[in-house]
Parts: sequence; C-alpha cells; structure tokens
Amino acid sequence: MSHRADEVRKRIAKRKREKGLSNGNSHEPSRTSLFISDEERYGGIYSPPTYEGGPGKPNGGHPLFRTEVFMFKILFSAILVLVTAIVFKNGAPMFDQAKSVINYSLEEEFQFATVSKWYQDQFGEPLALFQPKDVNKTETENDTQMVQLAVPASGKVLESFKDNGQGIMVETNRPSVEAMNEGIIIEAGEKDQTGLTIVLQHADGTKSWYGNLDKVDVALYDYVEKGKELGKIKLSENQKGTYYFAIKKGDAFIDPIQVIQFE
Repeated sequence: MSHRADEVRKRIAKRKREKGLSNGNSHEPSRTSLFISDEERYGGIYSPPTYEGGPGKPNGGHPLFRTEVFMFKILFSAILVLVTAIVFKNGAPMFDQAKSVINYSLEEEFQFATVSKWYQDQFGEPLALFQPKDVNKTETENDTQMVQLAVPASGKVLESFKDNGQGIMVETNRPSVEAMNEGIIIEAGEKDQTGLTIVLQHADGTKSWYGNLDKVDVALYDYVEKGKELGKIKLSENQKGTYYFAIKKGDAFIDPIQVIQFE
C-alpha cells in the first residue's frame, strides 16, 4: 500500500515539474493541505463529472424539465380524451356509471363564492377578480346583519313553492330585483322555464335564482353585495310585474318563504 502511495506522489511531483517548465517557472509556491487539488486528494484517479449542457443542465436541457415525463403527460392526456369519447359514443349500460361521474365533474360549478369568502376572511378584502369597482364595504356589520337576507323585491306571492316544487312567482311594483346576499354571478341568460334568469352563487354553497326578468344589469362572474340591483322586472301598464325566485341548496330547492318574508 505504501509503495503505491509513493508512486502516486512521484507522478504528481513529475507533473508539477513539467507544468512548471511549460509555464517558464519551475518555482511553484507551496500550498497547504486546505488547497490541494482533486487530483492530489484522490491520487490522480479523480475525474469531475461533465454534462453536455454544462453544469446543472444534463443533456443540454433544464434540470427540472424531463422530456420523457412531458411526452408521457401528453400521451396520457390524449388517451384520457379518447377513452372519454369512447364512453359517450358507446351506448352500452356498463358505461352509464362512468358517464354520470364525467357529467358531474364537468357540470358541477366551481365554488367561486366560497373561495372569495375564504380569501376575504383570511386577507380582509375580496379577490380582485370578483371585487366590483364601486364597493365600499363597511367593517361595522355584526353577525346578525351578515346572516339576514335581503328581499329581492317585496310583493305578493302568486305561485307558491308547493305549486311547482322549485321556486315562487312574486307580483311586485318594484322596477328591479336585488341580491338576497353577497356572491358571484355564475349564470346570466335565457332558461327554458324561467326566461331571462340570473343565478347567484353564495359562500355557504346555496344559489339564488332570479327569473322572468326584462333586463340583466350584471355580468358573468361579477362579485355583488347583498342588496345589489341585478336586473329589471317586466312591468305592465299598471306598473306591476312578476318575477321568479328560487333558492337551491346542493341538488334540492328549498322554499324561499321559509327564509325571506316577501309581503
């Protein structure tokens, strides 16, 4: 072992002399053990790692980007789309459950209002994406005021919840409907049974519907305060009109009269 160490030292000394002669200076200053080279430390057998793309970039690419992983993700996405298409094209009963799961995933609305409410509770202000330009929210509201719901438009209930199982028809002399509580506009357009309708999503997961309208005064994904005017009501010559109102919790509708007094 000592004989091999002596040979290594001799080779290193010889290389030093040759290097000194080639540089025109045979007197190389001595170095302490703290500054020995890798060759001296590993006995002339050390070879530092090299990469085609330079330090930290194997194969000439970004260290966090792997081509094979990226290609696999593209291939997997294409297969997923193809499988989904096959499921919906095939009328076999065995695919009914898969269709239901896919439909639920695609049709279930993202809880914008819940996210906005959480952000507001954590950071004190609504998300900029949902915050209206004219919001001047006061900080003096107590818990009772926050829970209390606003009447969309006071009037007489012509068709009750028991009549259709979804909502109510209200006759009013008010020119517009207002938001029963703060939330995000997730729908604003024509519906088969309720005409021009606005659907407002609230932070507690409920949705309020305002239908049979003449005009919409809000845009999709607007953040609105409680009591904010949403749209105009169709008024007749005697300055009275009717509007549709419903509250939905999950997949079921609830009777609005149980939570709001209209007359």
